[in-house]
Amino acid sequence: MSSRISVKTTFEPAKTIEPIYTGGDVSLDRSGRLLASCVEEDVLILNIQTGERVFRIENDGEAITSLALSPSASHLVVCSRSLSMRIYNLNSPKPELQTTLKPHTTPVITSTIDATGTLLATGGADGSVKVWDIKGGFVTHTFHGHGGLVSALSFFQVTSGPISKPKAKRKSIEADHASADALSFFLASGGEDGKIRIWNLRTRKSVASLDSHVSVVKSLDFSEQQQTLLSAGRDKTMILWDSKSWKPRKVIPVLEVVEAAGFASDGKYCYSGGENGKVRIWSTSSGKEVTKEQIAGSESESIVSIQCGPDFLLSVHLDQTIQLHNLQVLNDVIPGTSIDPLPLIRRISGNHDEIIDMALVGPDRSLLALATNTESIRVVCIVESAATPSRNFGADVALLSGHSDIIICLDVDWSGHWLATGAKDNSARLWRLDPSTFSYTCFASFTGHAESLGAIALPRTPSSPQAASDSLHHPPAYLITGSQDRTIKRWDTSKLNISPSPTSTHSITKSLYTRVAHEKDINAIDVSSTSSIFASASQDRTIKIWDLESGSVAGILRGHKRGVWSIRFAPKDTPPISTDAGSSSKGLLVSGSGDRTVKLWSLNTYTCILTFEGHSNSVLKVLWLSPPAPSFSSDQDDPDNLASTKIPQKTHPIIASASSDTLIKLWSPYISTSSTSSSTVNISDNHLLTTLDNHTDRVWALATPTTVSHPSKPTPKFSKSSPSSLSSIQDAYPLLSGSADATITLWTDTTSRTFHSASAAQTLRIEQDQALQNHIRARNYREVITLALQLNHPGRLLSLFEDVINNSAPSASGAAADTQRQGGGDEGGEERSISGSREVDDVLAHLSQAQLYALLLRVRDWNTNARTAPVAQRILHIILKSYPVTAFVDMARHHHHHYHGQTGASSTAGYPAVADADPSTAGGGGKAAMRGAGGAAGARAAGATAMKDLLRALEAYTERHLRRMEDLLDESFLIEYTLGCMEEGLGAAGLEGGPSTQAAGVGGFVGHDDDDGKISRKRIGGKGEEGRETDAERSDGDVVML
Repeated sequence: MSSRISVKTTFEPAKTIEPIYTGGDVSLDRSGRLLASCVEEDVLILNIQTGERVFRIENDGEAITSLALSPSASHLVVCSRSLSMRIYNLNSPKPELQTTLKPHTTPVITSTIDATGTLLATGGADGSVKVWDIKGGFVTHTFHGHGGLVSALSFFQVTSGPISKPKAKRKSIEADHASADALSFFLASGGEDGKIRIWNLRTRKSVASLDSHVSVVKSLDFSEQQQTLLSAGRDKTMILWDSKSWKPRKVIPVLEVVEAAGFASDGKYCYSGGENGKVRIWSTSSGKEVTKEQIAGSESESIVSIQCGPDFLLSVHLDQTIQLHNLQVLNDVIPGTSIDPLPLIRRISGNHDEIIDMALVGPDRSLLALATNTESIRVVCIVESAATPSRNFGADVALLSGHSDIIICLDVDWSGHWLATGAKDNSARLWRLDPSTFSYTCFASFTGHAESLGAIALPRTPSSPQAASDSLHHPPAYLITGSQDRTIKRWDTSKLNISPSPTSTHSITKSLYTRVAHEKDINAIDVSSTSSIFASASQDRTIKIWDLESGSVAGILRGHKRGVWSIRFAPKDTPPISTDAGSSSKGLLVSGSGDRTVKLWSLNTYTCILTFEGHSNSVLKVLWLSPPAPSFSSDQDDPDNLASTKIPQKTHPIIASASSDTLIKLWSPYISTSSTSSSTVNISDNHLLTTLDNHTDRVWALATPTTVSHPSKPTPKFSKSSPSSLSSIQDAYPLLSGSADATITLWTDTTSRTFHSASAAQTLRIEQDQALQNHIRARNYREVITLALQLNHPGRLLSLFEDVINNSAPSASGAAADTQRQGGGDEGGEERSISGSREVDDVLAHLSQAQLYALLLRVRDWNTNARTAPVAQRILHIILKSYPVTAFVDMARHHHHHYHGQTGASSTAGYPAVADADPSTAGGGGKAAMRGAGGAAGARAAGATAMKDLLRALEAYTERHLRRMEDLLDESFLIEYTLGCMEEGLGAAGLEGGPSTQAAGVGGFVGHDDDDGKISRKRIGGKGEEGRETDAERSDGDVVML
């Protein structure tokens, strides 16, 4: 009934971790829920509580210089280097651009919105300050007075005195004036000249100029409870100003460059942040620091901005990380005492930057350890946890700090509790990870290499039954490192004890053995899970196999033409591959090199048995993927349902390779033999399974969940009650990739879904094809035409129209035309149809808009071929006669609206996916008429074809066919004329009953000379009557001019 469906391996991006902040301004709404941040030249609206991306707004393509979110999150103001200011309305389901303005002649440096969300203040590099009405988009105030750029702005209200209630006899208008006079609305602006100016928005004048800072003023804030203005600058001071006299109440020496400051806890305390990277709390009454002394951070950790939420502070750091600090502890502070630094609620990595290496950690592999362009390891969550709200997808769980330079490599042991890292500081570290207690500590450090570490490896199997049952309290037995000093070292960790103190770290300076391994940098090390050997790969283009215990060379693998970047042993129970040279019973090793190839090596002979070619740049990472678990559909008990059959499963692991060409390729070195009893497999000619593309820069890192089978601790099985179990992680995300574009992609295996979809589609297709055949036999023209258009069967539709035309009487059209000219009645209704069947004409005259458009596409294709053009002209004649001009205008308008408003959709609402005619089914339409195949491709072609171009194509080919027929008619006149001359030459007696008479009897065309010498055309009817033929009266090969 159906052909066998080929199983194609498919992977799709399930989730992606992308940058949410890449530098620049940030803005927080009043509720502390929504955060607006800059991502390159775009703006991202993020829900910081759930990590959900609410909106992503594409700006004008220029760098953003200032960003402001209204307190109610109703409007967003974006200023860019293009000197434009865009105001977006966020109240609608999608952000709407409300106004585009040019606020200043120079870029806007800072902007702020007042508490009511109605006024916007902008400060430019030209020293001017402007106040805008957000909804109206017009300027309300313009202030000048700063000698340089404006660096800080703040709206505030000052209470001039107590508001007394008006007496009962006073008029209401007097009460309103009294209340208004009690409040004054001001705007404070600070500049790079160190001056602060206070502007009265009622009088539009400057009421004070505060000149106490000697450097750029970076922050301004006002406390209504304390009636105090706070200013902070890069002169390492904060100043509290009295709002009545505008004199300094208190000058606080911060002793660090301050980038952000403000009031907290109703003005009782103020906060500051700057170059030391720490949030510090100060008492506004005493001017002393409340928090205890903190160790200054690195330059990359310096604070560039602080936003105050309802009960937390949000600090933005130079390394593009965001930290949330708890403010509720200030409610319990005893005056005169010091407190610990504010508790850290959450840490958010705005941008992971270049992902150099990564590994799945934790017993259930629900956490991802990342090595980026920093000296710390970031641990992020890749699953949703209802029990722990802070563990949202992509949320930072821990930060492993200890290295003093960039971390280059990392590896995780079999249990997921131990992580090893190697860095440019010439040292390695072993980390103990216990997600259940949120404990992530450094267990040991290893120093001894003379240069940077480029490779590190941990054992793949437990060293003892005790370690298998309690891996958290039994560190790995050893650690192997490789360095740019061309040596490898094995470090013994089996005798190290777990210290009760989480801060204590074992320091190891002596290795078990050291070997000079290669002539150039060592890039990768891997330990075999089946035997006591390990392998090292180097830039010297070789791979060496080492004995784990003695450190002696067991074999050398040569064959790569450039440096080897990555190697990986085949997992346990991997079937051997049989070749002409023998079997690889001792194991397999895969390698990726700068020569753009992936090679598979036999550990029996230390030779290359297979080379995969396909990458266009260096292969940076390789690994083995476990075969997917068997998959069944929900209707597997139905033997008649093709979609319910079991998918042919891959029982052998596959190879994944990542390259600098931004692509990931999956390879299979296996193909099953005909003998099921054989444990070996033969080599396949087509090894590439699929190519994954979701990155824009080189892919450095690949990771996959791995399982280890041992008797004492079986691998947890998948269950709906434990969604984060290892098996479910492996099923959900069998492959993860990290790239230099700062994105992490979690791939899911969609082979099962693709197979079921293809099987279901094939079943439906067969059923529809059978229904179409049944309708064709029953001559149900309406069903045949609509179903053929729906199924995109142009060949069958063409055959139907040809049969209808050919089965009609040969002179039907001519006779019908004569009858109509002679004023005949309604006799011979079937003969008066244009196509030859009144039923077909009626169906074509009542098509839906989508069906009519699809039919026009088919007519366009058929009209390009001389053999099928007569059928196309008949159908086109029916369409033009049955539908008014307004129908085509509406079709063009609807098609234009859909194509421009719903780009990216595979099919339209009401428009079927229409492909161009297939050469095998369109009746030999030719290459010009066959410009594509497939429903999806046809939908894209239909979307790209404008109605105007469609009609032009119909017109052009129609005119061409008309000229061709006129030329044929002219040539036939010459033949008639020649025969006439031959008749005169041979004599009338010898040619009686000849061609001339026969031609006149059957009806044809003759020509005669007019007075001006030209040949005129006349039609001789079947009874010898003459009459000039019109285009509408032609029977065979009718041509309809548009």
